[in-house]
Amino acid sequence: MYNIGIDLGGTNIAAGIVNENYEIVKKDSTPTNVTAETTADEITASIAALCKKIVSEAGLSMDDIGSIGIATPGSANCETGEIIYANNLPFRHYDMQTKLSEALGTDKRVYIENDANAAAKAESVAGVAKGTKYSVMITLGTGVGGGIIIDDKVYSGFNFAGAELGHTVIVKGGRQCTCGRRGCWETYSSATGLIRTTREALEDARKIGKYTVMEEMIGGDLGKISGRTAFNAMKAGDDLGKAVVDEYISYLVCGLVNIINIFQPDVLSIGGGISNEGELLIDLLHDKVFAETYSRDGTPQCALKIATLKNDAGIIGAAALGM
Repeated sequence: MYNIGIDLGGTNIAAGIVNENYEIVKKDSTPTNVTAETTADEITASIAALCKKIVSEAGLSMDDIGSIGIATPGSANCETGEIIYANNLPFRHYDMQTKLSEALGTDKRVYIENDANAAAKAESVAGVAKGTKYSVMITLGTGVGGGIIIDDKVYSGFNFAGAELGHTVIVKGGRQCTCGRRGCWETYSSATGLIRTTREALEDARKIGKYTVMEEMIGGDLGKISGRTAFNAMKAGDDLGKAVVDEYISYLVCGLVNIINIFQPDVLSIGGGISNEGELLIDLLHDKVFAETYSRDGTPQCALKIATLKNDAGIIGAAALGM
């Protein structure tokens, strides 16, 4: 028996057929094609067409499929199969469970989960946290996403809006966040936050005529700063690049210690664009994190690791919802 996992994004829809060993045996994607006029039903039709396509190309039929899972941005009611709200997508209290079943012409169960939660589920069953009962995954991308696994199950709170770890405040009265609060962890530790810190450092350096490798890397164009600029400059021996990375790491450490102190997971994994720094990132974090955790004098300790499933996490996690 196979399960289908769907990673629903604002730019692309990815779908894969996943076997009982959590391996993707067939996958494909299609543009989401969201415009101001796009309806939720149109996106659902695209999802259904993509599912039918990969099933056919895999030489299977819907009879071979146990269930369909969807990893979606925003809030999802996993009990009713309703997408409550998805930013940048036209889903508002949308009964995806019923609508997709109708579009597929099947009575197969459709599961819905927030995309960060699904990614955390994937890492717990097939990735870096495999074999554990308690794990947390964070993603360092445009924002800071979070997923929590407790006793092998996704934790999302009574209203399915839990695990918004990026919206815990680490600097009271700090940077304005899109959620309305100030000083949220994601305003400092997301790739967006790192880009802002890098830009501010470069602007200050320009004011005093300070030379920096980062200026050369971006060709003098602040719009070309990425989440890798400061890290690359640091690797090249640039003092300002190192200062920016050190500041970034201090913010990231603060949030990670908070997570460990609250949940004490077996594994805390890090995904998202910044995680591409790999073991360098872990090396920069490890001693600082475990110098501050409440459990620092006890054993065993939480393991801090880079997530391994990358772009497949959403597909595998969504499929795993029905396994």
